[in-house]
Amino acid sequence: MNILFFITPKAECAYIQAEASLRQALEKMEYHKYTAVPVLDSRGHYVGTITEGDLLRVIKEKYDLSLHDAEDIRVSSVPRRWRMDPVNINCNIEDLVQISMKQNFVPVVDDENVFIGIITRKAVIQYFYEKFRKYKDELSKMEQKDRD
Repeated sequence: MNILFFITPKAECAYIQAEASLRQALEKMEYHKYTAVPVLDSRGHYVGTITEGDLLRVIKEKYDLSLHDAEDIRVSSVPRRWRMDPVNINCNIEDLVQISMKQNFVPVVDDENVFIGIITRKAVIQYFYEKFRKYKDELSKMEQKDRD
């Protein structure tokens, strides 16, 4: 199965540029109500994922940080606690499932590491849930037929 079936394209994703400010990252995450967003370099390459926790740790270390000061801190300078690995567009479904069990979303990159979108854990679970329901319904029909 092709993983493109699951993808939310870049145009529909919230992401942040590595050179964006801490304030911009906070505002984007607050606006979209996300706890993590992909970080891209100026050429669109995936460089990592930043989480609210990463941002909060920086703020905690600089406890007198004002929103104005947050404009001087670049997202690229924020240490990340977790490494969220992307998958290549050509990865197999088994690898996608393994990674999605550890991450809320999986960044997807092309052969040149250019970010093209994300696959949410919800999309993967929904797909398998629907497959399970279909299988369960067919099994129930077969059992009913055997009883008749």
